[in-house]
Amino acid sequence: MITDSNENKHMKRILLFAKNGQLGWELQHTLSSLGLIIPLDYPEVDFSKPLSLREVVREHKPDVIVNPAAYTAVDKAESEVDLAMAINRDAPLVLAEEAERLQIPYLYYSTDYVFGSSDGKPYVETDTPNPLNVYGQSKLEGDLAVMSTNAPVIIQRVAWVYSMRQGGFVTKVLQWARQQEVLRVVDDQISNPTNSRALAEVSSQILAKIFEHPIEWLHERRGVYHSVGSGSCSRYEWAEEILANDPRKEEQKVKTLERAKSEEFPTPATRPLISRLNCDKLYTTFGLRQACWKTSLKFMMQE
Repeated sequence: MITDSNENKHMKRILLFAKNGQLGWELQHTLSSLGLIIPLDYPEVDFSKPLSLREVVREHKPDVIVNPAAYTAVDKAESEVDLAMAINRDAPLVLAEEAERLQIPYLYYSTDYVFGSSDGKPYVETDTPNPLNVYGQSKLEGDLAVMSTNAPVIIQRVAWVYSMRQGGFVTKVLQWARQQEVLRVVDDQISNPTNSRALAEVSSQILAKIFEHPIEWLHERRGVYHSVGSGSCSRYEWAEEILANDPRKEEQKVKTLERAKSEEFPTPATRPLISRLNCDKLYTTFGLRQACWKTSLKFMMQE
């Protein structure tokens, strides 16, 4: 429970949603030096009921809203369209409207899945979106809804976010490696592995820069930014690095890592094959860039 004391009355109040998610967990730590964190998650807040978020904001009276919450079950979204839209489009819009009303910074996160498969050239922010599945469409509509307001917002589009805390590609590969002698991983899906801690650190640095300026400064820079690990790879190459950096290699049963194609693993939702993101805009605007994805992966796995 957050209480106001003489010590924290003058600190920035940072309302953070999805505190237990991959990114939210890291944001709790990286943002703590910038202000008083008000961390919330389900069932305290319910993003499937977007209008309820308005009262949450008005109750806590924040100076900043940080929203990494999302419906990320890509395959289930194909049959849960309304729920995906409520969480990924309608809820972010309500928070943007509150940020506009209060004229406070709003940090929000999107995805490379708003794009389809590129011809190989990394996407820039001005490229035309072309989502291939409901999840990507719901996140795109969230981007558009948020930007339709006049909220002082920074949207970071991310890709292949991972941590060691929760089920994601890294922990899945480690689990498979302990159960199977042969692993088959697709080599035709290519994007940018993004360390959740590195992403949280970039977010905290963006917010620190925002705090140094009047809100008009942020209004001039509001918009969408790509924010992913530097460099790109296929899921096969990512799996290779995961196995190589496994801190407990002696537990591995896997003997062979084989290349496969996406068509060999049919799923309800179509994934983009090449969805690499170009992060030059983030660097030129804020002077920030994430480290090479291999370096970040090794750092997180060897802690």
